[in-house]
Amino acid sequence: MARVQFQTLTEPMYYILLSLTEERYGYEIMQTITDRTKSRVVVGPGTLYTLLGRFQKEGIIEQVSDDGRRKTYVLTKSGRELLLEEHTRLKMLVEDGEKVLSREGF
Repeated sequence: MARVQFQTLTEPMYYILLSLTEERYGYEIMQTITDRTKSRVVVGPGTLYTLLGRFQKEGIIEQVSDDGRRKTYVLTKSGRELLLEEHTRLKMLVEDGEKVLSREGF
């Protein structure tokens, strides 16, 4: 069900899920994305918490703790499957592009 709604992921969606291969809380997720992308992708709190809510509602992530100050999240099994499917899709896009562009002399 989640795959239909999230047929393709935006960069923020992809990087949020990628960061949640380990348990992380909100600010930690934002910092991980900024660090991993060398500030190319920056996810603000509004975007982050909107997407975390959607992902949690669809069973893609789960909240694993809430100490009152911060909530910690991690991927579920279906979240891991979605992330792997998206990773595979993106790799195919790059491979197709490389074939065409190398043939065209780019």
